[in-house]
Amino acid sequence: MRNLPPPLCDYTFIPDPESYIESLGEPFPLYVRLNTLKGTGKEIEEALRENGFSCSPVPGLPEFRRVDSGSGIGDSLPFLLGLIYAQSITSAMPVAALAPSQGETILDLCAAPGGKTTYLSQAMKDTGLVVANDRKMGRLTALTANIKRMGCTNTVVTFYRGEMFPLPPDGKGLFDAVLVDAPCSGEGKYKLDTEGRLLFKVPGKTNLPAIQKGLIVRGFDLLRPGGRLVYSTCTLNPLENEGVVDYLLKRREGEVLSWEPPLPAREGIPAFFGHVYDSRVSRCRRFYPHEVRATGFFVALIGKPE
Repeated sequence: MRNLPPPLCDYTFIPDPESYIESLGEPFPLYVRLNTLKGTGKEIEEALRENGFSCSPVPGLPEFRRVDSGSGIGDSLPFLLGLIYAQSITSAMPVAALAPSQGETILDLCAAPGGKTTYLSQAMKDTGLVVANDRKMGRLTALTANIKRMGCTNTVVTFYRGEMFPLPPDGKGLFDAVLVDAPCSGEGKYKLDTEGRLLFKVPGKTNLPAIQKGLIVRGFDLLRPGGRLVYSTCTLNPLENEGVVDYLLKRREGEVLSWEPPLPAREGIPAFFGHVYDSRVSRCRRFYPHEVRATGFFVALIGKPE
């Protein structure tokens, strides 16, 4: 356990911590999302079978399949044709919480490489408008390529620092919904190799909570009255999760909304390392790797008053 970085070195806030530690050495199943913009589920499943892949349904997520056998999915014809997107089932939770509707105008503030962007477009049946933004030019190539591969014609790409995304001159919000899938320490992806060394640790000493707080406030300010925002990360660190939501609640008239995810989830954590958070963070949802057998995730659904 000495190899785990803070705050996971004090991992007692994780339910059943011993099972969590054991899960760090186990591989997760591979999942794919069927792109119903390009065919029916049955048609895409048949294409997967013809290319040597055996799949099974995922309860609660009708567009997703677990890949039970077959190799080289990223080089397969169904992948190249945009029939599928390899995506963790927990990565689908921010879109599930946002619940996009046809005809809406939605901003994905930190969009690259495009898994959630293209899922938003698919859920909207390629109607309305999805604005896919990212701050790094190098990541826009992958984002644009995935948008084109998946056949999303309702999507445009922008290039701004998320916390500086332009506000309208009249100060009113532009979007029905905003997704802030923020850059994070990625603790939900951590694994241990056969010698107990930590894999997938994000390098550097960037002050991630400061960046995340700027993103969530700007995302909220871009909402129209009555709009909704999803803040999500693939980390377990409360300082990057509940702490960021608490920061927003202290500065804006937002409300954390309840939602029922289709995967096993826990409530938000009320306090951590001496920080006591707004009681409403309990409505946030935490997805732990050992309980869902997928990347760990945090999702908060926040409403803006009419």
